[in-house]
Amino acid sequence: MISAFRLPRPAILLALAVSACGSGGGSGKANFPGDSRSTEPFSGIALDETLHFTGTEPFWGGEVRRDSLIYTTPENPAGATVPVSRFAGRNGISFGGTLEGQDFTMAISPGRCSDGMSDRTYPFHVTLRVKGETRSGCAWSDRHPFTGSSKP
Repeated sequence: MISAFRLPRPAILLALAVSACGSGGGSGKANFPGDSRSTEPFSGIALDETLHFTGTEPFWGGEVRRDSLIYTTPENPAGATVPVSRFAGRNGISFGGTLEGQDFTMAISPGRCSDGMSDRTYPFHVTLRVKGETRSGCAWSDRHPFTGSSKP
């Protein structure tokens, strides 16, 4: 039988930290997407928006409209069409499907993003999991455009 007093110190600290996360207190702050108290899904990108995305090292990009995503690379500039499902979480959206028999998952979250190759600033971060690799990039839409040069 294990006594609570014999728990390893890291386990006790972890338990205290987790319990502290749930204490909302009476701060009076409203719940918002991404807030641990919020149950509302992210609504910053409308279902009817065309979302464009880009990444470097290696170069990749494309766009997603509703349930269809086009994924481009230098080897396939016309792009591969990936049927996707959309999921709205608390601080962004994700799209999931299958490309060439492998899982394809792309997560979009709000925040200033730089592609590192231009003077553009994008409104969204992208994390892409494709062909066993995780890639980072940026995204924008007509309603949420990038700022900076229109030339890449």
